[in-house]
Amino acid sequence: MKNWVVLPFCIMLAACVSEPPAPRADNLFNDQLFAPASQRISADDVFALSPPMQQYLHSEEIAYQMHVKGMQQGLFDALYNKKQLKLDYNSEHTRNAAQTFAARSGNCLSLVIMTAAFAKQLGLPIEYQTVLIDQSWTRNDDIYFASGHVNITLGKKLSDVRTRFDQASLLTIDFLPPEEISGQNRLDIGENTVVAMYMNNQAAEALAQHQQDDAYWWVREAIRQDPRFLASYNTLGVIYRRHGNPQQAERAFTQVLESEPDNTVVIFNLIDVLNELGQTARAKALGARLAQLQPVAPFQAFNLGMAAMRAGDYKTAKLQFTKEIARDPYYHEFQYWLGIACLRLGEIDQAVQHLSVALESSTTRSDHDLYAAKLDRVKSYRAPLLVH
Repeated sequence: MKNWVVLPFCIMLAACVSEPPAPRADNLFNDQLFAPASQRISADDVFALSPPMQQYLHSEEIAYQMHVKGMQQGLFDALYNKKQLKLDYNSEHTRNAAQTFAARSGNCLSLVIMTAAFAKQLGLPIEYQTVLIDQSWTRNDDIYFASGHVNITLGKKLSDVRTRFDQASLLTIDFLPPEEISGQNRLDIGENTVVAMYMNNQAAEALAQHQQDDAYWWVREAIRQDPRFLASYNTLGVIYRRHGNPQQAERAFTQVLESEPDNTVVIFNLIDVLNELGQTARAKALGARLAQLQPVAPFQAFNLGMAAMRAGDYKTAKLQFTKEIARDPYYHEFQYWLGIACLRLGEIDQAVQHLSVALESSTTRSDHDLYAAKLDRVKSYRAPLLVH
């Protein structure tokens, strides 16, 4: 049996533009199986402004900036100009608006939420969009995350409340380089979906920290906020499976497939549950379907590379890591392990090159510090130049 599961993170990319019908959720919840949440779980907290946020927004400098530049550009500069708030991108945690402001960092969803909170306070019209880019994959131990991307558009404050946007003056704020999203399709989503995304992320992060009870209550509320956001049902299924409730997991996964029969993430997770339940014929049929939809599984070459590293076969490891980098050139873990394979082969210059890319591509402080320390050590292996 495979020893990992797949969770959607940040957002699950839409399979089509049309909105799927909402699955029935009332038959999926089993509250009696889980202890009460250890923290408050409320949609009211997602966009709430803290006192420091209020103070920042109404400070003399920011108020003057908005007067001179207009509220749209003034707000953008106040949040993302490195000489002012100095926000950093960090994929490690999903935070609500107040937490993001306090930490001065967050992932794409956290930064969108904080921006929206300020815009709502100023009365600026806002609209949220998913950017339909290729899924990127990350992992935390044996949990793999399929990630998408979300951004926010600000409109001008209007006197005519019947019109949502001044279409001639829209400002889209994005946290990816323009070349990565240029020409990509976008799909408008409602604020209830953004809240569901936030809560689904919280559930995934809690599960990664082995906090299964909290994970359940987060995803339960995510589904309540937006029953059409199908990624939450997959997360619920993963939680049930980790909690030792395979029948409930099977029900959650199957409900998603009724709306999205080609959802490879859910098919993958369902196959393992069916095998656990002894439904091997159905699992085999789904396995054949998955092979058609996804001939090469995410992290397949990486896992082969790690097996080769453990066996001391560094040439094979290098080959497998190179395959993964061809699929995702800037995923830091692929670059890191390719650098380590090169180091074991005595290819110091190549090791430095790949470790440098890993460092530049890291998205958490812990990874950044690990790669920096390893890179410094490898650089010390270079022989000093002799001067005659």
